Amino acid sequence: MLSRVAALFLLVFAVSSTRGQEVFADSLAKTASKKSARVESTWLDLRQIPAASSKPQASPDWVEAISIVPSVKTPGVPEKTVFRIRLARPNAEAQVLFCRLFFDDNAEQKPQLIAWDESGTVVMQSGPLGAGIGLPTSESVMIPMVAASTIDIEVPGDGKTVRGAYLDWMASAEVLHPLSAEHRDLIPEPFAAMAPLHPATQDSERFGTVTASLADETIRIGASVSQGAAFQFGLESQPLVALVTFEVASPNITSPPEIFVNSENLGPATVTLPDLADPAYRGQTASLLRGMRFQYTGWLRAQKLIPAANLKAGTNDILIIGGAGTPASAIRATQIQLKYLWDKTDYQLQTEIK
Repeated sequence: MLSRVAALFLLVFAVSSTRGQEVFADSLAKTASKKSARVESTWLDLRQIPAASSKPQASPDWVEAISIVPSVKTPGVPEKTVFRIRLARPNAEAQVLFCRLFFDDNAEQKPQLIAWDESGTVVMQSGPLGAGIGLPTSESVMIPMVAASTIDIEVPGDGKTVRGAYLDWMASAEVLHPLSAEHRDLIPEPFAAMAPLHPATQDSERFGTVTASLADETIRIGASVSQGAAFQFGLESQPLVALVTFEVASPNITSPPEIFVNSENLGPATVTLPDLADPAYRGQTASLLRGMRFQYTGWLRAQKLIPAANLKAGTNDILIIGGAGTPASAIRATQIQLKYLWDKTDYQLQTEIK
């Protein structure tokens, strides 16, 4: 059983050194079909690994073929590479495909997804994906597939910045949600522990709690104070407690970002981790015998509780740096919540604290 499980991690492409056109051409190893109505998801390994080191790519029946169109060097025209995936809808209910693409987020090599129908008409085009932060990441796109049969992953250059794609079929369901709550993504991505964080567009107050944005934009950070993201804000009065929330890209999951408040190190933030089956986990090791640490190649939500004693009326400073051993990372949608005494605050007055 262990050997079979290990084999699943060796799904790589066989790239022909002579033709260079097909990674796979109608030769995908199909998984055994089941009588169950459940439709399987799939992980497609798009790394360009030499044929001598590759093994057949396994996939469900609805993935018919994968091919690669290598870059062509033409004077005056930027070269690009296209990964072409031919699909067949597994049933009539399968109308929307979830595609999560894993790639290195380079500013000059942003990939995009293009869906085609049988006549060659473009059904959907995602536009460039990523924020150009220069880190390994992943982006998700919903693709209407009622008419589409082929998906192209188009990327400038030789295509080696693209690592893989996770595909799954989406189903719709009626969902109840509170009318008074702000907009939230009600359907999280597969494996996700939480829905993506939306930055606060303006300061708001609810039940004695003030929510304010510190920065909407994406900010690169490193593991030193000089490479940190610094924020400054003013307070009319000291709150009872505060909570800093943000999303962090490509963190070392055992070494989350650290938070400084008014020059005092409050320690690492708490990061909410997805299911360990998520393909976004990327191992880093010098030797398997010495263990492996993991980087999450995507965005995770991070939070840090700030005690009242660390804040003051007047100007306050917050600094966020990458965790130890994290050479480069980034944060986005950074916001703070300040809890004040409300006239309906529920509390108990104790004569002594145990």
